[in-house]
Amino acid sequence: MEKTSIEQLAMIKNYLNQTNQFESRSVEQIRQEMAETASSLPSHSDVKVEPAIIGSMRGEWIIPMQPVPPQHEVILYFHGGGFIAGTCEFYRNLATRIAKASGTKILTIEYRLAPEYPYPAANEDCIEAYQWLLANGYSANGIVFGGDSVGASLALMTLISLRNEGRELPAGAFLISPHTDLVHLDGESYQSRALLDPTSSLEGSKRILNAYVGTCSELDPILSPLRMGLQGLPELLVQVGDHEVLLSDSTRLTERAKAAGVQVELEIWENMWSVFHFLAYMLPEAQQAIMKIGKFVRGKLDQ
Repeated sequence: MEKTSIEQLAMIKNYLNQTNQFESRSVEQIRQEMAETASSLPSHSDVKVEPAIIGSMRGEWIIPMQPVPPQHEVILYFHGGGFIAGTCEFYRNLATRIAKASGTKILTIEYRLAPEYPYPAANEDCIEAYQWLLANGYSANGIVFGGDSVGASLALMTLISLRNEGRELPAGAFLISPHTDLVHLDGESYQSRALLDPTSSLEGSKRILNAYVGTCSELDPILSPLRMGLQGLPELLVQVGDHEVLLSDSTRLTERAKAAGVQVELEIWENMWSVFHFLAYMLPEAQQAIMKIGKFVRGKLDQ
């Protein structure tokens, strides 16, 4: 398996350390920088990109051209961005790579963002998107959830909410660097990986929580899926870097989910940070992780 050299990784992490000052930037700055980055990301000529309207939400289809994906199979993707940012354009390159790796079309949605729309807006929009797919010819066993960072949190929270309502669940879900406990923020890796993680921190997670819950005096338990009952969830694939502060969120989720009878595959990627998949155009490890996501998706949809 091809690996990036330690010297190259050090250069990349140094650059990320200098440019990812999430805690000190305004919401407007973060959104503007995302828009500028989106315009410079690699484009792909072997997929179709089509706009989608899901209720009051904007979304985007990424459809591989060859081989033609099955009509009624889809990945429903929830983007990251700390609940305050994230667009289809910014996630188009990552979504395209996942769609091609899985041979499956992918629908990315733009749920409402904080602080304009605090909790439970994003949670409600994710459930609405799933219901929209079911109402438009897709069956639950033809849908796989995916997400990164808080998008992975939303995927997990949506699964738990649907289960609690007695709704049919999708075939599976892949979670990239998930926040699994936005309430307590007490994972051991917040300390042990603090100096290794170039993109995330305990202060950053605190900001994420504060932005989303606003002035709520009592936090809903769903914001800590790690501490909720996990029984009955579909199979999960969890990918996390061993240099990221959210490592403990993933390892603890895996342990508790397995104890609840859920089938979970945990992949810990050596020397990697939160959502390293974004650099798949230069990191072989990132493309390898995406190919494993593709294999997981196909395994769930081909059953």
